[in-house]
Amino acid sequence: MELISLLISLAVILYLATVFKNRKKYSNFPPGPKPLPLIGNMNLISKRKPYQSFIEISKTYGPVFSVQVGTKTLVVLCGYDAVKEALINNAEEFAGRPLSAMGSKLSHGYGIISANGENWKVMRRFTLSTLRDYGMGKKGIEDKITEECDCLMQKFISFGGKPFNNQTIINAAVANIIVSILMDHRYEYDDPTVLKLMRLINENLSVADNIIVKLYNSFPTLIGWLPGVHNKIFANHKNMQNFIRETFTRKEKELDVNNQRNLIDAFLAKQQEGKPESKLYYHNKNLGILVSNLFAAGMETTSTTLRWGLLLMMKYPEIQKKVQCEIENVIGSAQPQVEHRKEMPYTDAVIHEIQRFGDIVPGNLPHATTNDVTFRGYFLPKGTTVIPLLHSVLRDKAFFEKPDEFYPDHFLDSNGKFKKNEAFIPFSLGKRSCAGENLAKMELFLFFTTLLQNFTFKAPPGAELDLSPAPGFTNAPLPHEICAIPRR
Repeated sequence: MELISLLISLAVILYLATVFKNRKKYSNFPPGPKPLPLIGNMNLISKRKPYQSFIEISKTYGPVFSVQVGTKTLVVLCGYDAVKEALINNAEEFAGRPLSAMGSKLSHGYGIISANGENWKVMRRFTLSTLRDYGMGKKGIEDKITEECDCLMQKFISFGGKPFNNQTIINAAVANIIVSILMDHRYEYDDPTVLKLMRLINENLSVADNIIVKLYNSFPTLIGWLPGVHNKIFANHKNMQNFIRETFTRKEKELDVNNQRNLIDAFLAKQQEGKPESKLYYHNKNLGILVSNLFAAGMETTSTTLRWGLLLMMKYPEIQKKVQCEIENVIGSAQPQVEHRKEMPYTDAVIHEIQRFGDIVPGNLPHATTNDVTFRGYFLPKGTTVIPLLHSVLRDKAFFEKPDEFYPDHFLDSNGKFKKNEAFIPFSLGKRSCAGENLAKMELFLFFTTLLQNFTFKAPPGAELDLSPAPGFTNAPLPHEICAIPRR
C-alpha cells in the first residue's frame, strides 16, 4: 500500500509539474475542455470511437481545438479546410511525428512511419523509388495482383456458396502483394508464417487505442511494470522483428547486387555502396522497422477496405448489380486490367465510396509541428502533437451530400461520369501521405472487379448485416460471414 501511495504521489507531482510548465508554453494555444488531474480529458473521449468524441468537442470549440490525454496535450483539426491548410499550405511545419514512449520503444526513430528528420526523408525517398521499381505503375506488379486474384477466386469457389469468414483469406491475399515487393515471395493462405505475421499485426492494431497504451505514453515508468496490453504489443513487435531479421540475414547471403529482385535486396545493396549515407541510414535496424512498417501498412488498410466493399455489396444488392452490369459491358469475361478503370465510372465511384464510408483510419496517424508555428491565430510550439482528423474530412457535410450514408453518387456527375472530390483523402495529404497510395488503388480495383465479375455476394440466411466498425486503431468491419455465389 505504501508503494502504491508513493507512486500515486509521484504521478500527481509529475502532472502538476506538467500543467505548470504548459501554462507558459501553451499561451495563445487552441481552446479546449478543462482537463482533470492525471487523466486530462480522457473522461470525454470514447474508448471505442475517439474520433466521434472529437467531432462533438469541435462543436463547442471550433475546427482547431486542444484536448489533454493523460499529461499529453493534442491539437485536433476538424474538417477539410483546416486539415488542408495544415498539411498542404503549411506542409513543412506539420510534417513531423510526435515522440511518444510507446513509439520510441517500438521504432527508436527508425523506419518511415514514426521517423523524423533526415532519417525519415532518406527512408521515404528510398521507399518511393523502390516501390516504383518493384511495384507501383509497373506491369509486373499488375500481373502479380492478377495472379493473386485468381488464387483468391479459387479459394472462394472452394466454399461452394456456403457461409465463411473472409478476414484471414483476404488479409493473406493482400499480404502476398506487399510480400512480393519486400522479399519476392508468396505464401499459401494457410501457411503458418503468414498467419502468424497477420495475427501479430492485427492484435497490435486492435489494442493500439487502448486506454492502457494512452496511460503508458503519459506515465511509462509507472505503467511499464504493470501487466496489460502494452506488454502484448512489445512481445508481438519483438516476434515480428525476429522474423524480419532472419529473413534479411538469409537474403544477405544470397544477394546479387547486379540482380536485385525486391526491396530487401535494394536496401542491402545500398549498405554495400560504401557511401557515408550507407552507414548512417542503411543499417539493419532501419531495415527491420521499415519492412514491418510496409508490411503492416500494405496489408491492413487495403484488405480492410476490400472487406468493407464485399459487406456493402451484400447490404446494397442493387448497387452490386449495377457494378456487375458495368463489368459485363466493359470487360465481359476477360481478365480485369487497370486500364479498364477509366471506362468504368460507376465501379470507380463505388470503390471511392467504399473507401470514404469505410473510413479506415479515422484518426489519421498523428503529426507533430517541426517548428514553432502560428496557425489560424494560435501558437503551436515545436513538437506539438496534431491530429488531422480524417473522419471529419470524409464525413464533411460541405463536400458530401449524404456523409453518413453509403452513396456512390458522391463521385458521379449528372451525366454519370466520374467526378473527383477534393475532400476524398483516405490516404491523407501532404508530406506524410501514404507512400503506397498508387499500389493500393491498383489492388482495390483489380481485386474488387475480379471478385464481382465472378461472384454475387449475399448474407447467410437470417444474418443481419451490421455496418458498425469494430473497436481498434483502424475501422474494420465487425466479424461476419459471407456467401460467394459463383456467377458462371
